[in-house]
Amino acid sequence: MPEATNRLYDLLPLIYRQRDHEQGEPLKALLQVMSEQLEVVEQDISRLYDNWFIETCDDWVVPYIGELIGYDVLHEGGEVAEAASASDRLRNALLIPRAEVANTIRYRRRKGTLALLELLARSVAGWPARAVEFRALLQQTQDLDRLAPVAGRSIDVRRVSTDRLDGPFDTETHLVDVRRINSSYCPGRYNCPSVGLFVWRLQTFPLTRSPAYCLEAVNPSCFTFSALGNDTPLYVDARPETDDGRIAGEINLPLSITRPLLRRRADELYGPGKSLQLWVGEPGKDQAGEVELVPVAASDIEVADLSDWKLQPSAGKVAIDPERGRIAFPPRRAPRHGVWVSYHHAFSTAMGGGEYTRTLHEPEEAEVYEVGQDRAFETINAALKQWQEDDPDHAAIEISDSRVYVEPVNIDFSRPRTSLQLRAANRSRPVIRMLDWQTDKADALVVAGERDNRFTLDGILLAGRGMQLAGGLCKVTVCHSTLVPGWGIGEHCEPARPAEPSIEVYAAKVCLEIRHSIVGSIQLDPAVTVVEVAPEPPRQMQPCDEDSEEAPDPVTEIRLDPVRICIADSILDATDEDREAIGAPGCPVAHARLEIRRSTVLGKVQVDRITLAENAIFMGRVRVARRQSGCIRFSYVTPGSRTPRRYRCQPDLVTEGLVEPQLTRQQKRVEPLFNSVRYGTPEYCQLSFCCAGEIVRGADDEAEMGAFHDLYQPQRQANLLVRLNEYTPAATDVGILFEN
Repeated sequence: MPEATNRLYDLLPLIYRQRDHEQGEPLKALLQVMSEQLEVVEQDISRLYDNWFIETCDDWVVPYIGELIGYDVLHEGGEVAEAASASDRLRNALLIPRAEVANTIRYRRRKGTLALLELLARSVAGWPARAVEFRALLQQTQDLDRLAPVAGRSIDVRRVSTDRLDGPFDTETHLVDVRRINSSYCPGRYNCPSVGLFVWRLQTFPLTRSPAYCLEAVNPSCFTFSALGNDTPLYVDARPETDDGRIAGEINLPLSITRPLLRRRADELYGPGKSLQLWVGEPGKDQAGEVELVPVAASDIEVADLSDWKLQPSAGKVAIDPERGRIAFPPRRAPRHGVWVSYHHAFSTAMGGGEYTRTLHEPEEAEVYEVGQDRAFETINAALKQWQEDDPDHAAIEISDSRVYVEPVNIDFSRPRTSLQLRAANRSRPVIRMLDWQTDKADALVVAGERDNRFTLDGILLAGRGMQLAGGLCKVTVCHSTLVPGWGIGEHCEPARPAEPSIEVYAAKVCLEIRHSIVGSIQLDPAVTVVEVAPEPPRQMQPCDEDSEEAPDPVTEIRLDPVRICIADSILDATDEDREAIGAPGCPVAHARLEIRRSTVLGKVQVDRITLAENAIFMGRVRVARRQSGCIRFSYVTPGSRTPRRYRCQPDLVTEGLVEPQLTRQQKRVEPLFNSVRYGTPEYCQLSFCCAGEIVRGADDEAEMGAFHDLYQPQRQANLLVRLNEYTPAATDVGILFEN
């Protein structure tokens, strides 16, 4: 028993402790129970002291502190829940932001200033923003007594910055626009009372020293920043303004880097620890075979338009197109030892493989094998070989860098009841690129196991092939990983092999769990056969002919339980709505039971049953064999689907009681609209501004349906609008202008 629980017992005189020991220590047991309760009371008193302050209080105390200072809880974004789950606690933190409650009095003292509107956007909605007073951009008729040539000048077409027009950094003058900026029908901008708050919803994520992709089909001297070979826009590594009284500048916001911006701010954007940097591989000086990374100087960078790859940089220079993420070296002077890049890309949230902070879990006794240039193993196969030799009960192969690993990966568990993780270290994004290594069979990442084996793929980007699950695997988990839909993507993010699956399931009893990931289609093997050894027949039943061969063991086809597939906070992309996202080759439905939450499915779903689907978007027909069990709730289901019972789903709610042609019009109106459905683009699966409100606020907690449910974008926007109206300068109208 710990000493802390004997604190009361130790205060007794020695004579009583001796007598208690002689009687079996019943008094000690009683005082231990009392000591435990005493510690609970002391901890509660200590916690109550912490709850006096907004910086250290529990989440449930924040509304009470806000009420003391007159902070009004908003109802436009929804009602505060009881915080029984992690999702409810996240939603409550957005509805009642701790930072805004802490700064309420300070904000009220600064009411009416533009810089305060930017602070509100960060504290209320968590969005970086820039406030613009459009009155200063109006073209004016000059007064001869009070000349203002800067404010009243006409546009100079020879000096205008086209990348800034109609943006947050536009300095050109405009004609008046009589429409109100906060109109919900047709908002305007340039008017005397108009104040615009430009906000950025996409988040930026770094990639550090990742190999660039060489486009040999175009020219050996042409590269892309993306390791998959697709065009990707580069973004600014935003550094928030340290002075709260200043308006955010170009370096303080997660802007998409344009060519003019890179020319203007090259010293602030290019270099070590900045938004982007290039390295060229050179033969090492110390060890043979080692490649030394030599940084490309900022003076050797040329900003160019490489849309058609026709521009050729001058000798000794390197051309960069930040809008497409392309690199060009002088002809016939391509680096022979590779090119490495560091840059920032954008996406809606931390999903799939990426350099962001994740929570890593492994058993306490797990053996960790580190893979990387400066680690114990340089390749994944070297770590796998050591794992097979050591044969531990639990192990994790951890990749510590963001390199591209081009090697065949076959994982075979040697005995039952063991587990293995193939994962990336925190804040790293390794790429496993599978090639056509074998001519007589497929080259997927194969995971084969025995009874009760568990495998986890965490933080990995898998390209070139998919993953195959075979044997007696018990559970396979894919979390924070990307299995590239279509195996790969082209220059304009088009899928390379759109009909190929990302996961093939040959394991009869496996449970497949997918969380915070992007995967292609899932295909299940329709045939499950098991060979059983029959008991030895009686002597009299054996054939009398001694030369006859033994009868083969009978092959019995056994009907197993459906494979369980659990998907949460993920994107399942079959690359087309008419292709199977979940199915079985040659079968009407896959022998699987599906549970899906807060996810977006692009493609048809054909399974045995759906036990539960909530807050999901199915962009493709759903077909289940058993409609009697399960439920779909608060989801969008494509018309014509065969599903279990549905509760408050779209388009059922808006088409109830309607007939043609109103039925078709309403179905079309509430169909989800996305800014992009191609993997590799920053707006991938992000709901469009034109999407119907029934989808944008159609979840059970009035958030949006689909994979980005937990961002709570509608609640953020509603809360921010109300706060802006409270703190806006007098006689002005404020509007939110989304940059992405």
